[in-house]
Amino acid sequence: MSTTSTASAALSDVTKGAAASAARRAARRRTALVWAGRIALAAVVIGGWQLSTTWGIVDPFFYGQPSGIWKRLIELFQHGTQFGSFYQNIWTTIQEALAGFAVGAVTGIVFGVALGQSRYLSDVLGPYIKMVNAVPRIVLGSIFIVAFGIGVTPKILLAAVLVFFIVFFNAFQGVREVDRSVLANVRVLGASRTQITRHVIVPSALTWIIASLHSAFGFAIVGALVGEVLGAQSGLGLVIKTAQNNFDPNGVFATMLVIAVIVLGAEWLIGKLERRLLSWRPPAPTEANSL
Repeated sequence: MSTTSTASAALSDVTKGAAASAARRAARRRTALVWAGRIALAAVVIGGWQLSTTWGIVDPFFYGQPSGIWKRLIELFQHGTQFGSFYQNIWTTIQEALAGFAVGAVTGIVFGVALGQSRYLSDVLGPYIKMVNAVPRIVLGSIFIVAFGIGVTPKILLAAVLVFFIVFFNAFQGVREVDRSVLANVRVLGASRTQITRHVIVPSALTWIIASLHSAFGFAIVGALVGEVLGAQSGLGLVIKTAQNNFDPNGVFATMLVIAVIVLGAEWLIGKLERRLLSWRPPAPTEANSL
């Protein structure tokens, strides 16, 4: 009897090991296919763009050319701009975006959690929040520049406003989606409001909040760039504006390429943060199948 049980257990372990190995191979194969598709799409777009400008189908004076963009990018890194080194302009925009992202995310989470728990506060402040959200961002940028000058403060504030509303609405909805039976149970057990917020509401809304952060940093970059275009002493937005005024599409696209790399790097870091903060969460069916 014991021999049979031992053999069955060993067979079960072998079967599980084989299934896990097959799942890993399938995951690696899917990753390879995804990267192959990404590279193929980029090759088609960039190659078609280069050929269309070379053959005269598209005028490179207006739309630039991939080879010209690469040359312009090298020139920017080697020789800088009239506003200082290209590295310095990149760092200026990153600083503004990071500060605006931090301010907007923290205030968005605080207000979202507070208003999500208090129907009275949400009824009182809701119309005003919607009114401010309806104001065009470029108008806010102009107001901030008039009030605070052309330093980094207006860019940080504009980036913070863009981030705030994205994070706020997600945090607010995440709090409203918390299971009411769970809240009733912890109240019966004698949990205080602070304990409920810390141990139930915030963890439950964390998925919504983290999801908003993925797009929030991109909006922080947009806020910083818009502020720099409206008025600045340095930054990638100023580089883009100068290239536009000089009819230099290659310079515009080269700077946009740098911005895209920055945003993708931030997205990768936020993904790492998400896996760390939500490690307690059971994997979704699609995630479980890829393990």
